[in-house]
Amino acid sequence: MRPRVIELIDSFRVGGSERQAVQISRLLSFRRNFDVHVACLNNMGPLRSQIDELELAEVPEYRLSNFYDLNAMAQMRRFAAYLKRLRIDIIHTHDFYTNIFGTISAAIAGVPVRISSRRESSKRRIDKRFVERIAYSLSHQVIANCDDVRRQLLNEGVSERKVSTIYNGLDPDLFRIFPGFDRVELLEHFKLPTDGAKRFVTIVANVRPVKDHTTFLRAAQQVQSAVPGACFVIAGEGDLVDSMRSLASRLGIESSTFFLGRCQKVAELLALSNVCVLSSISEGFSNSILEYMAASRPVVATDVGGAREAVIEGETGFLVCAGDHQSMAKQITSLLVNAGQAMEMGRKGRRVVEDKFSCNRQVERVEGLYQWLFESTGHYKEKMMTGNKVQTSEHI
Repeated sequence: MRPRVIELIDSFRVGGSERQAVQISRLLSFRRNFDVHVACLNNMGPLRSQIDELELAEVPEYRLSNFYDLNAMAQMRRFAAYLKRLRIDIIHTHDFYTNIFGTISAAIAGVPVRISSRRESSKRRIDKRFVERIAYSLSHQVIANCDDVRRQLLNEGVSERKVSTIYNGLDPDLFRIFPGFDRVELLEHFKLPTDGAKRFVTIVANVRPVKDHTTFLRAAQQVQSAVPGACFVIAGEGDLVDSMRSLASRLGIESSTFFLGRCQKVAELLALSNVCVLSSISEGFSNSILEYMAASRPVVATDVGGAREAVIEGETGFLVCAGDHQSMAKQITSLLVNAGQAMEMGRKGRRVVEDKFSCNRQVERVEGLYQWLFESTGHYKEKMMTGNKVQTSEHI
């Protein structure tokens, strides 16, 4: 019998943590080294269809209003009973809320291996840090998605032996730019200008304060002065869209700034883009940066979180200080003006993704960690005695 693992996902909305959790669940299912189950705190969101394709027997939901009411206690008891009934060997949680709910429930249920995750470097309120420490204390391992997040966990007192770095991964083939695509047709699809002289500077990020679109737009104003044909594309949704539209108007760049909302065709959008940007003031390890690089596009990003672990300064892109719109504008302008340099940076970026950040590399490391932790438990030894040995994988 294969070890039974359950992936606990917050929701199926289109967010970085959710996409990574769904991707890991799918890849583990396809590889069939583990018996994979999935549960969630909220079953809503477009990513649910990707889980439905796995044809799992069920995907139970444990919806919460907060952690401190009777409903939360009832849901934890219900989840713990479910884990016992399925005789789950390994639980993997993927963000703040699932870490707390999942690890406490799994500890109650006596799940032999409990793995939590940390995917962002932003500091939490004191009350959240307190409950997060409980989750980490009940976990056998905490996965950080970059070394910057790993260092923060160590600074917060998590034992070094408990922390592993496993980078986010993606399928580079999903972002391969095929020759001969119909550029005009794609431009019309996105309602972008079809003038061949236009150059597109793109940011793919939901419009939230942490993504700091203000800095992007202030940089855009300076870029437009230097490169009159530059256009600026914002792919993402959020509460700040209207205020960013107003800012673009005040900056005098409203006619060359395009708000696409949620983008279902990110690869196609990146194929049209000349330079790709991320202006965040805080990140863990950015999925958008990996997508830019996989699409062979040069990157200009703020030097936060794990950005410097992905972007090779001066080779695959440029890093600037958070909030420094002048430096951002300077680097964007240089890439728009020097098309040859931009193309070479893009090609190198794709090679980096293929070598270091592919989804296959990610799932291999996840499986290795699962196997190593599972084999260290008495539960595994009991299964060995009954002849239920599972395939081994190299530990990270």
